[in-house]
Amino acid sequence: MLRKNPGLTAAVIATLMLGIGATTAIYTVVYAVLLAPLPYPHPEQLVMVWSKVNGHNNGMSAGDFLDWKEQNTSFQQLAAWTGSSFNLATQDQPEEFDGMRSTPGWFSMQGIPFLSGRDFLPEEGVPGRDHAVILTYKLWNRLGANRGVIGQAIRINGEPYTVVGVLSAGLADRFDFEFAVPLAFRPEQINHDYHWLLTMGRLKPGVTLQQAQADMDAVTSHIAAAYPTTNKGWGASVEHLQNDFLPPERIHNLWLLLGAVGFVLLITCLNIANLLLAKGAARQREIAIRSSVGANRRQIFGQFLTESLVLALLGGGLGIALGVGLLRAILSIVPEGILPTEANFQLDIHVLIVALAVTTLAGLLFGCAPAWYASRVDPGESLKEGGRSGTGTGSHKLRRGLIIGEFGLALSLLAGAGLAIHSFWNLTRVDLGVRTDHVLIFGLHQRQGRFANPEEMNTYNQQMLSVLRSAPGVLAAATVTGAPLRGPSDGMPFTLVGGPTYNDPSQRPGTGFQSVSPDYYKTFGIQIVKGRSFSEQDTASSVRVAMVNEEFASRYLKGMDPLQQRVSIEQVIPGLPKLGPAVDWQIVGIFHNVRYGDFRDAYPEVDVPFAQSLSPGVTIGVRTAEDPAAMSKTIAAAVHSVDPQIALARLRTLDQVKDESLGEDRYTMVLFASFAGVALLLAAVGIYGLMAYSVSQRTQEIGLRLALGSGRQRVIWLILREASLLAVIGLGIGFAGSVLVGRTMQTTLYGVGVMDLWVIVSVGVILFLTALFASYLPARRAAGIDPMRALRTD
Repeated sequence: MLRKNPGLTAAVIATLMLGIGATTAIYTVVYAVLLAPLPYPHPEQLVMVWSKVNGHNNGMSAGDFLDWKEQNTSFQQLAAWTGSSFNLATQDQPEEFDGMRSTPGWFSMQGIPFLSGRDFLPEEGVPGRDHAVILTYKLWNRLGANRGVIGQAIRINGEPYTVVGVLSAGLADRFDFEFAVPLAFRPEQINHDYHWLLTMGRLKPGVTLQQAQADMDAVTSHIAAAYPTTNKGWGASVEHLQNDFLPPERIHNLWLLLGAVGFVLLITCLNIANLLLAKGAARQREIAIRSSVGANRRQIFGQFLTESLVLALLGGGLGIALGVGLLRAILSIVPEGILPTEANFQLDIHVLIVALAVTTLAGLLFGCAPAWYASRVDPGESLKEGGRSGTGTGSHKLRRGLIIGEFGLALSLLAGAGLAIHSFWNLTRVDLGVRTDHVLIFGLHQRQGRFANPEEMNTYNQQMLSVLRSAPGVLAAATVTGAPLRGPSDGMPFTLVGGPTYNDPSQRPGTGFQSVSPDYYKTFGIQIVKGRSFSEQDTASSVRVAMVNEEFASRYLKGMDPLQQRVSIEQVIPGLPKLGPAVDWQIVGIFHNVRYGDFRDAYPEVDVPFAQSLSPGVTIGVRTAEDPAAMSKTIAAAVHSVDPQIALARLRTLDQVKDESLGEDRYTMVLFASFAGVALLLAAVGIYGLMAYSVSQRTQEIGLRLALGSGRQRVIWLILREASLLAVIGLGIGFAGSVLVGRTMQTTLYGVGVMDLWVIVSVGVILFLTALFASYLPARRAAGIDPMRALRTD
């Protein structure tokens, strides 16, 4: 049959290839991210240990980490780390690289392999002996791939660091750092109030997660008793490392995408079953002859099922090959940093076995119905009627049922895509609180000890802004310690002066906190709602002032005059992970909410003058008269005229930052829309095939209608009416599925309800019009039948 019907064979294989290819690609992503074991020795022993307050995970302080390490009884090893930016001397000019500071043993604890060299030694975690560096393979390769690099020095932040190790290619190259230096705690860094570290541990053999949690509960209770001012109300949370950094919404999205591609595969099977049923009905005379010469029902059933499985294996093999290409396409649009670095997106043996199982199951699904109908052919009736009767009526009913089911599934998938598109459209229209046009931003990060005192740090900042403002094409320039559209630099607890007091400091409300230069609001186009902005008169020696956003005012200052209130917040010590005593800040203005992260929610924020809360690491924003991207070299030249050794970090336009922030929602929308497009195409092909087959089976009836005077338009209407009825019934069933899909997607959507009638009606109309268009082609062919020739046809 496969050789005799090359057109049908090709159609079935191509359709199945599409369904298996999409399923293989998405399952590979889901398996690599959520199901595959971590690529470390004994990965079940690796855990994250978080500080926990008010039910939320947090980083921990250096003092907490050292006490945890000393007092726990559950871990073979605890290691702390933090991300950092470094200026690395290259052949051309200084470049800023993302690096990591880690306590000795961080790499060996996880079992990360080295190309050459070693992990940090314990003595290299001591201040003064910490000028060692471990390179990733990709950075080592970029620096010349020198096999003799171990023991040589490279200059980082203007100081020599000795290379002690190079990591092997592969896993480490996907980390978000390019080299690591030892984390050596200086005395001024060891405190219990500034939370800036992440901690990973390896459990001792036989220790369960529950036992480790109980152990850490006892440790944190002991620390809270010893340091009640900073640690009362703080605990710890021990969690498996796997997927611990993935937000629940992202995990939910991955399962939704797997469900969507499952819908596509099911629609594919329904489509192929329809094609094979139609072909099986046309083979009734052949089946009758086989039965009359001795073939029993089991043999006929087996023959048809075997043909289906052969088609499935052919289509599945090509589908797996297509899946490799689709996987590359999917990974090319995934935004940086949203999938785990440990995930290895390869078609390994597990994925291949699952793909083979899915292919076999698909063959059984779309092969059983045609095989069953073929085995029930009545040979006497079929031979007597020339193959036109027998099980034809039942087969036709089943094909109609399959089309109805196909349309129901297609509507559900299209509704999901429509909801994702509507959600993304809503996000693009969120009031971000800033003007993103004509703004260029970049980071300037100074090494520890670069400035002798705070006055020198402030003078440097003022000089940098002055030079930038005088550059051609620059309208304004400003400093901010956070990152526009990404987030403030710190989250800080606070109290209202004269407001409620807290015996437990951990119960204080929190707010975003950052310091900004006077032109910050002008540069980024942020509206001042009430009061005044900062000015050059707000200096280190003047009254400490603050501005709050609308969310802060509505959440914490309701019923008060905000400009008469003061907030008490601990001082951030410039360049040190340490907090100073709490100071009062007089609120002098309210500014419009600025959205951060994924733009879904507004969070309370407090801004203070940069001169009153300094930092060696800042983001510079420059508003330009022309295209900001074209100003990059001009801006870099201005910066290097002040400081030739500084690197401009992550230089980009604010529009680019906005696009990056929307990246995860964009790629989710694109994938849902792509699968929905495939479902729409398959539904159109399915109803086209059914109507074309129906016309071929009703040739004599249509010819008779035309011979008796029925108009061609009436014949077209007859075919379209049948297609419309099937589509409407399918859409009715799909409506319930759409509601279920909307409910399932609710946590990932923005500004979209479970019952978004506008979306459901829109995709329903698209699907219905697609059905009419697909049916019009066979309907027009039917209207063109020659009545005399049709009546002479057997």
